[in-house]
Amino acid sequence: MRQSKLFTRTRREAPKDEVAKNAQLLIRAGFVHKEMAGVYSYLPLGLRTLNKIVGIIRDEMDSIGGQEMVMTALQDKSLWQRTDRWDDEKVDNWFKSEFKSGGEVGLGITHEEPLTRIMSEYVSSYRDLPIMAYQFQNKFRNEMRAKSGIMRGKEFLMKDMYSFARTEEEHKELYKKGRDAYVRTFERLGLGSRTFVTYASGGIFSEFSEEFQTLSDAGEDTIYVSREKNIAVNKEVYNDETLATLGLTRAELTEEKSIEVGNIFTLGTKFSEPLGLSFRDEQGEDKSVLMGCYGMGPSRIMGTLVETLSDEKGMVWPESVAPFSVHLVELSGGNADVKKHADELYDALCAVGVEVLYDDREARAGEKFADSDLIGIPLRVVVSVKTISAGQYECVHRADGRIEHLTKESMIDALLRPQARI
Repeated sequence: MRQSKLFTRTRREAPKDEVAKNAQLLIRAGFVHKEMAGVYSYLPLGLRTLNKIVGIIRDEMDSIGGQEMVMTALQDKSLWQRTDRWDDEKVDNWFKSEFKSGGEVGLGITHEEPLTRIMSEYVSSYRDLPIMAYQFQNKFRNEMRAKSGIMRGKEFLMKDMYSFARTEEEHKELYKKGRDAYVRTFERLGLGSRTFVTYASGGIFSEFSEEFQTLSDAGEDTIYVSREKNIAVNKEVYNDETLATLGLTRAELTEEKSIEVGNIFTLGTKFSEPLGLSFRDEQGEDKSVLMGCYGMGPSRIMGTLVETLSDEKGMVWPESVAPFSVHLVELSGGNADVKKHADELYDALCAVGVEVLYDDREARAGEKFADSDLIGIPLRVVVSVKTISAGQYECVHRADGRIEHLTKESMIDALLRPQARI
């Protein structure tokens, strides 16, 4: 992508009413556009990063047997009444409307009910189970606290997966697969060292649910972390009984602020019983299906990456989710030879499959460098009179500011060998 053709552009200032660092930087860098409080559009740079986050999550869900689908955003009132979750006194963050032909309709806040009803038409025998199904879909929640940028929105992208099992043992196997896949996902997203499996309230279904909490001063949660055991406890269940159950002591735990980026929990038969999801076992007996839920917010993860990895100059994207691998910056100042070298390097990188954002704009060097730092692409490659005369390009690593001078051949070789990244 030539930056001169990118329809978005950087800004010096974010909207005055935007208080969240993630949204301020994403807006200034041209990744998102704020429509209203808690509602954001994803522009080309932002969508590239969001799609890469989605791709990693999808890869891990598929690896454990997850099957992707997409359900409707419009929700049937009668279905939700059967599980007692339509009443605003029970669930207070619905967006509701009416059909012109009559009757209420809601915009999806979560999808346990619709998927359970779908499964009731396709599951009848023990031979039909187990199943793990998931989707990526925008959710709508009438959120009062829409002050955390894309980390807490009224409209946001969620990956929700649900497991359907015959026995408690089978459910636990699926649950462990989901848990392990979440751990791998956050490692691949560049948040592994900062994200802890956190024990939280399990409600009526189990002793605990498990949240995935990323350490951040911007977080709304308080957790107590054991770095030695690589687990944490949510403040809501931080008591002597919980610590004893988990084999923890107060002395080994540190209090931290954190952002919840995912959660997994047991549903039991809460939805299968009222919605008639059952199967006939090997003995011919009808039994209710046991369910589990696995939630993860790609847009919230994107905001969390900005909150935790940015610096005073701008964003710092991990290679796995950066919109481009290389930010090629030409400093020609009208010099035709420099422009020619930059064009040729751009073509060479694209030809071997390297994703490049090419800053070919007519702008001052300081402006280009400031924009490059703000956008946060992992590697900046500078083409100038100085680098051409030296026969090597200046390669600046965004994460640590490290500078290397490499020939075109050596740079391309390193970019194509991730294990030997420059």
